[in-house]
Amino acid sequence: MPKLPSEAAVQAAAAAQAAAIAPANPTPAGSGIASAADASSEFPPLVRLGILERDVYSELEGAAALAELPKAFARRTARIWIDISDGDAPTKTKVAQILGLHPLLVEDITERDQRAKLEEVGDLLHVVLFSLGFDDSAIFERELDFVLGPRFLLTNHSHWWDPRAVRLLRAGPAESLGKGTDHLLWTLADEVIDSYFPILDLLGDELDGLEDQVVAKADKGLLERLFELKRELIQIRRVTSPEREMFNILSSRDMKVISAESRLYYRDAYDHLIRLTDEIDTYRELASATLEAYLSTVNNNLSLIMKRLTGVTVVVAGVGAIGGLFGMSEAQTAFRFEEGPGFWIVVAFSLLIAGASAAVLRKIDWI
Repeated sequence: MPKLPSEAAVQAAAAAQAAAIAPANPTPAGSGIASAADASSEFPPLVRLGILERDVYSELEGAAALAELPKAFARRTARIWIDISDGDAPTKTKVAQILGLHPLLVEDITERDQRAKLEEVGDLLHVVLFSLGFDDSAIFERELDFVLGPRFLLTNHSHWWDPRAVRLLRAGPAESLGKGTDHLLWTLADEVIDSYFPILDLLGDELDGLEDQVVAKADKGLLERLFELKRELIQIRRVTSPEREMFNILSSRDMKVISAESRLYYRDAYDHLIRLTDEIDTYRELASATLEAYLSTVNNNLSLIMKRLTGVTVVVAGVGAIGGLFGMSEAQTAFRFEEGPGFWIVVAFSLLIAGASAAVLRKIDWI
């Protein structure tokens, strides 16, 4: 299977990027991280603030962003994007107080142990998605939190996911933010959904290869990888299945923070998720069929071995049965060639029967 960059390589690249763009920040990483690996001190909390006001976009980072956030939020003409990477609990709490978020919403964002879900909290919308990737040929998932308000979008994630690398934001988020914070949310979510397809394609290619290998030769390693593939497909299904329902709601239900124009974009994301779940179901059925083919191949090999053992038994048992009728008492005189012609006729007849049996069994591929 083609290899994606390992998690160690991703970590090294993210470290270099963080060192290049992050301002000096003495605050250590806190406990609001998805895993122990995310809590590495190499990645301090990073807050970015994007402000679009009167078609002019500006961006601040670190302490300057936290200082400017209350002022920008107070201005009704400003549209705001607050992006928190590897944020600790104090940082998230401070941002939440400025935005007026509900304490339970703050708790969900801080703990980062949620399932994929869509939740309305007053006039706000809390969306939890998961990004997927490969690490040492195993799939890992990272939680992404989005809080959408009428004039702001809050994104919370670990350093493993960089929203600035999203295809539609490489030239800057001003255009997407200019269409509304709900459109910016769709831009980020659509990129997350599209990133599932290459992973699923890799699994599909590997599954095709396993099919050919199972037909050629079934061994224990193939069986172990088949079970791993089934688990990975179930893992992807567990992530994408609730997201499908979420985007169905976002694209069909009237919500204060989602405009009618943006619902069309969410419908497109919903269509992608439908296609994705259909492909997952197809690959799961293909994995089950490959497993059945493996078991059939093993059973066929066992049947072939049993046939050959049966064939050998037929040949040996025929000779042994005839020899047993005479007993070993004739052996001494036979070695002296003192036996009469009848003895040698029986011996020749036994060998002839054995040879004929072996020829017939060989012809029907039993030996």
